[in-house]
Amino acid sequence: MKDTAEKPMFVVCLSNRGHAVSLVTRRLYRRLEDPVAASHAMVRVVDESGEDYLFPAKLFAEVALPKPLASRLARAA
Repeated sequence: MKDTAEKPMFVVCLSNRGHAVSLVTRRLYRRLEDPVAASHAMVRVVDESGEDYLFPAKLFAEVALPKPLASRLARAA
């Protein structure tokens, strides 16, 4: 991912409306770069199972973390 410095690698779930089984509000999720999904107002996130799924971007807010913390979280995921 060459543009991770420009876009946060993590998002926080603000609402799980319509996705209560899949998403937990106020939980931090790793975001994967997906330009096609973004062009459709979607975001690709990795859930607790380690799988990535598409969700409406409006359910999330991007979170800018300090680089050392973001790197550690990405390795732990």
